[in-house]
Amino acid sequence: MRRFNLLAALLALAVCIYPLLGKKKKPEEITQTLALPQDPPATVTAETGRLVFHVSPLSPKGLLSQQVRDALKALLKSSGAASIVKLRAFVAGSGDLRRVPAIVSETFAEKHLALPAVSVVQVGALPMMGAQVVIESIAVAKKETNPLGLVFVSGQAGSSDTPLVKVAPLAQKSMADLKTALTAAGALPADVLRITCFCSSLEDYAAVRAIVEPDYQRAALNFVQIQRAPFRGVVECEAVAKATRRIPARLQFENPPGLTASPNFSHLALVSAPRVVLTGTQVAYGYQDSDARLAFQRLAKALEAGGSSVKDIAFAGFYPLSASIAEQVRRIRFEFFDKSRPPAATMLPFEGLPAMDAGFGVDVVAIAK
Repeated sequence: MRRFNLLAALLALAVCIYPLLGKKKKPEEITQTLALPQDPPATVTAETGRLVFHVSPLSPKGLLSQQVRDALKALLKSSGAASIVKLRAFVAGSGDLRRVPAIVSETFAEKHLALPAVSVVQVGALPMMGAQVVIESIAVAKKETNPLGLVFVSGQAGSSDTPLVKVAPLAQKSMADLKTALTAAGALPADVLRITCFCSSLEDYAAVRAIVEPDYQRAALNFVQIQRAPFRGVVECEAVAKATRRIPARLQFENPPGLTASPNFSHLALVSAPRVVLTGTQVAYGYQDSDARLAFQRLAKALEAGGSSVKDIAFAGFYPLSASIAEQVRRIRFEFFDKSRPPAATMLPFEGLPAMDAGFGVDVVAIAK
């Protein structure tokens, strides 16, 4: 009887264990972690002779994220085989400016393309109802397009102390001075690659464009309103053109007759250096002089890491958020720049930057050592 009970117990145990012998252990579920978008580089170096310039078309469709993706798609298509190395995005409205570099990173990673340097600035308006972003691109073409180099023209301004003035007459003054600068550089309208016009108002945008477009149909044109409620009337147009005469120095500054010379900037920067360094925006976080110095120090370090220096800057774009901060920039920058050879520059007050405590932003084009 005892032997029978033991045998029965063993059989019962076998019945319980047998189904488990062939059952495979369920694998542990693997949780996928998405990689964070890579930050765009602080600088990108490119060949001067192969740079080409484009501006994205405006679109009213969707929110900011969709419009950024559509603008990038259009720029990649228009660039063709050229590799985009710099993007400057002007954002209107209340969208999160920090999304722009993230979307750039995602888009370029999906296409296995090298990331460009990126600048993002908030403006007051764009010349299409519902449009929230316009993006300028600089790309490197397969073939040489600017064999003698490039000419960078500082913003040429027509201004008025009255903010509500019609800006078409101011655009005429701006374009007259721009023509004087280009003529001094030996550039014809057909040599101009890009013109960006910063306006206090776009209410008479059609009239402003009609002043600019006829002579510069081959150029990429961009028009933005700098602030929602500017304190003065202004149209200030900057330009990039092909050099048409040999430039004796790698970087040469000129102030043509007929234009008022300024101690703060040169009207023309002529670049024959074979390579240039393009930066993204360096932002001053805060409003004290020490905050401004830190921004310039970061710019200097980025340029050094990219193979250039603040003494080699050809063109600087400044984006202060008030007139008082613009004065601060004028004071501080010559602690870093060469006051005897100030770079070409454009500086106007803008609506915002991708940081709540931003005072100003700066991006530059410098010659590579």
